Amino acid sequence: MPVISRPYVLPVVQQHAEESAALRNVRSLLVVAPHVRIRHLRRLDDRIAAHLDGLAVAGEFGWKLCEAALENPGVGQVFAATVQAIESKNSRGLDNLLALAEAVSEAQPGLTSAFGWVSAQFLQGTIKNLLVSKSPFQRQIGIAACAMHQVDPGTALNAALVDKHALLRARALRAAGQCGRRDLLAVCVKALADEDVSCYFWAAHSAVLLGERGRAIDVLKEISLREGLCRARALRLVLKFLDETQARLLLKALASDPANIRLLIQGAGIAGDFHYVPWLIKQMEDLKLNRLAGEAFSLITGLDLAYLDLDRKPPENFESGPNDDPDDPDVSMDADESLPWPDPGKIRAWWEANGPRFHEGVRYFMGEPVSLQNCMLVLREGYQRQRIAAAEYLCLLQPGMLLFPTSAPAWRQERWLSKME
Repeated sequence: MPVISRPYVLPVVQQHAEESAALRNVRSLLVVAPHVRIRHLRRLDDRIAAHLDGLAVAGEFGWKLCEAALENPGVGQVFAATVQAIESKNSRGLDNLLALAEAVSEAQPGLTSAFGWVSAQFLQGTIKNLLVSKSPFQRQIGIAACAMHQVDPGTALNAALVDKHALLRARALRAAGQCGRRDLLAVCVKALADEDVSCYFWAAHSAVLLGERGRAIDVLKEISLREGLCRARALRLVLKFLDETQARLLLKALASDPANIRLLIQGAGIAGDFHYVPWLIKQMEDLKLNRLAGEAFSLITGLDLAYLDLDRKPPENFESGPNDDPDDPDVSMDADESLPWPDPGKIRAWWEANGPRFHEGVRYFMGEPVSLQNCMLVLREGYQRQRIAAAEYLCLLQPGMLLFPTSAPAWRQERWLSKME
């Protein structure tokens, strides 16, 4: 069929550029949201794909609009431009984006996620060039892209693990666990002595996923008890493995500081110990902790509070997150946004009736003892935060298993899940 040339409608193509960037920013919230299942993510991903296709159809004109948006290089703008550059084989444009992201660290998630978004067919040759690049940053992006596509970076990963650049080492240590490289376990254990905080955290994280049950556990416990960027992530992983006695000791240490109350509530849910359920119900009486305690309760019991009518209406005049006061310096978002408001009375009654079926010494995850079957069910049907936990549990149960990428495009996740059945 002959190609029919039509003039591009500027407002329409501009909308494609703006919406693809804006929806990418929304997506960064939804992939870790407590109320989003994979089918919800699929609807958003289809919208993003449609806008990106609109830019691709516009060809050079679409690229120019993406390029112009980089005057203010946010995550979404860099994401949209990088997808266009990769899929159109615009090597010059991609080189400029790589340089931009290296210089503007805030834009790096947009660049990295674009490599995770595009289909593997568009990455042939590009990833190879990144992995052998003289630039440590480009090698870092190449390794991240491989991990997101569940592809082993091969010898490039081995070399990066001992590179002098800390950011590259940290990304390689993280990828070793994501890619299930048990042959690199000894390297990860050795890296527990690394002076860089990110490096020894990811060394411990990957070592545990790969089967190490000694020093790496101690490192994660140490990190979870002190302030730092990796603290919450360390706690989430180590509590999935510690036995009941050790987990209670760790949570008791956290409880010594009242400032740790949110971490303590989250930890109680992750530990899967029904011993904490009455305490969690008590925390629901505090409006500031109500929804968080409800989520922890659900993680143990598997209950969908809203679906089972165990929630209540949001309290009147309750303020959380940024408000309309221009003089208020707190502009942080509500950390518990989209969680249901549990009704302590209803939940207490449910627990009195159903608590006896939970047993001492059993780690519960979504209402069942932790098992491969249960984790696979949650990975298919759970909410995103639950799915993230299920993916980690699968690696802990089968060291060397690939860490399932719960942030990948939904259609790719659905394909991978169908192969795991």
